[in-house]
Amino acid sequence: MISDTTRDLPAFRVTFFFGPEPVEKKTDAVACVFNVKKRSWKAGIQVVVEIGTGQFTALRRTLGLEDRLAGSLIGVNPDEALYYQERAEDVFTQALCRCKLDLRLRSGLAQENQRMDADELMDELNQEVCARTEEILASVLGELDLIPSCPSSVL
Repeated sequence: MISDTTRDLPAFRVTFFFGPEPVEKKTDAVACVFNVKKRSWKAGIQVVVEIGTGQFTALRRTLGLEDRLAGSLIGVNPDEALYYQERAEDVFTQALCRCKLDLRLRSGLAQENQRMDADELMDELNQEVCARTEEILASVLGELDLIPSCPSSVL
């Protein structure tokens, strides 16, 4: 997943908490939860970040996640390939949610627990993900230990 040293956000420390999980009463969205603390705050908050499954699917296709993963799985035992594919989907979702959270952090964040709905910042997320394609793909493959080394800007 994208690291907490993401450019332009030095005032916040972000820690992935859990997810993706289905969103209650929404069959077309999943969510990840992050703990966020600003240096000037005495305590952190939790931010739930939703992403629609349609947007997730479109971004997965746009970034070529399947092709990149297939290329990285060439040397993997075929019995383990399914595990990697399932885990890649979770890690990719986490990375997308983190990108969406980064967009919110840039505009400021109130010190209260909050939720970002799936329909918020959709166009901005598409642009951000396209601008950070290599970073996101490297973080997914790195989290799965499918590349020997990751850039310093990823987990």
